[in-house]
Amino acid sequence: MDKKYILVNDVGTTGVRSVIIDKDTNIVSEAYEEVPHIYPEPGWVEQDPGEIWEKCLKVTKKAMSDAKLTSKEIAAIGIATQRATNVLWDKKTGTPVYNAISWQDTRTAKLCEEISQQTSLKLVRGIGRVITELSSAVKFLRKSRAIRMLITASHLSLTPEMSTPHVRWVLDNVKGANEKAKKGDLLFGTLDTWLVWKYTEGKVHATDFSNISCTGMFDPFSLKWSNTLLKPFKLPKEIKLPEIKETSDDYGKTTLLGEPIPITSVVADQQSALFAEACFGKGDVKCTNGTGTFIDMNTGHEPMASVHKMTPMIAWKLNGKVTYQLEGIVNTTGSVVQWLRDDLRIISSAGETEKLAKSVEDTKGVYMVPAFAGLSSPHWDPYARGTILGLTRGAKKEHLVRATLESIAYRCRDIMLAMIEDTGIEVRMIKADGSASQNDFILQFMADMLHVDVERPKILEATALGAAYFAGLRVGYWKSQDELKKYRKVDKRFSPKMSAKKREELYEDWERAVERALDWA
Repeated sequence: MDKKYILVNDVGTTGVRSVIIDKDTNIVSEAYEEVPHIYPEPGWVEQDPGEIWEKCLKVTKKAMSDAKLTSKEIAAIGIATQRATNVLWDKKTGTPVYNAISWQDTRTAKLCEEISQQTSLKLVRGIGRVITELSSAVKFLRKSRAIRMLITASHLSLTPEMSTPHVRWVLDNVKGANEKAKKGDLLFGTLDTWLVWKYTEGKVHATDFSNISCTGMFDPFSLKWSNTLLKPFKLPKEIKLPEIKETSDDYGKTTLLGEPIPITSVVADQQSALFAEACFGKGDVKCTNGTGTFIDMNTGHEPMASVHKMTPMIAWKLNGKVTYQLEGIVNTTGSVVQWLRDDLRIISSAGETEKLAKSVEDTKGVYMVPAFAGLSSPHWDPYARGTILGLTRGAKKEHLVRATLESIAYRCRDIMLAMIEDTGIEVRMIKADGSASQNDFILQFMADMLHVDVERPKILEATALGAAYFAGLRVGYWKSQDELKKYRKVDKRFSPKMSAKKREELYEDWERAVERALDWA
């Protein structure tokens, strides 16, 4: 087994990567292809599922070829994917009836608002609010899973990121789709399901708990498909939903690369990164800084109730046990730096921002609220808009760049304060990964604002590593989570340096800036 390798397909929002990893977690080979987005209308975001599959197979073959490996030397395949992006395809022909609709797509915003006002959902929210107020006075009530479910229901909302409204839109707008669904000829799946189905040549139609918990179709409390969320969209019961398996499980075998290779892991990208960072214990937190920022906290084997509208999700199911997480999302991280580069053109590369930010002592009172597409957790205002405040004639591009980078840390603090209030868990350290975590200024300011140590691993692309771990555990490539901990190596640790007085003064002004950005559009 030591001479074999784990192969991972990492299917992100902008491209597909194939990575081959050895037992010491060294990357032996990798290949990457971009997958372009399709924008048929403003707010619509799609990708071609056929192209995703073709490029997935292409980069996999290239990674194996570059490493001079055959299928006999691959112990297992793991698949990590962007979440909630979904496909409907004809089970007879294997052809998608429409493009994959991305989690970024907002075409169903109006539909979600209309359905959210249905009497049944209003009733659920009303009961939830009563229980929330009662549990605030009687704290021990929150120990009950049923009570936590009702507290979560108090802010039950339907959003365009969910898969359910995407399916409804396809059925209503694609010729023949509704008829095929009623005949039982349509298969539904997130991208992991689609890829497993393609790899196994139609033999396996399955997903895992981490992926399905991000679709808005599944109840993480009862661990069942949610009638409360599915029924309002009136989806035909004949649509074939995937089998839900453990994150490390048997997903069939593929012979498309030569000799049969077992597919033994399917996992959502952020959950995969949480696992790769060895966040195995309750209260462990990772922060992935990429196109956006995803802060995830391991909350143990019970789902937490959030009064800040952060829905509990399933991190993974392993060896019969479900591990939950709470997640907060910042929509714009790397993308706000891209805005500085591509639209304002005040930098030529993202790498310049650290030096520019460090070249000035502060922002000269400038605050930048990066609400280009609204503000997500914990504000949840789709009508907020990007705002720059505090400009004077003394402000230069260096101050704007610094304010932009600082905004990333401020948004992280917004989320962490909400998480701590929801869970009652004191956070002592955050593990930061993702491409934007290469920026020392961001991580140091994050440590200052959150008043915790921030640790950066040597391997920043944690998503592929997590999927490899899950796949390897299934076939005995690695024996246990304790063994995996020894492979995590730290590149640098950032400790708080800012005084409490200055930290709170800066954050108070940030909160004032956010107030002015809210409810603008």
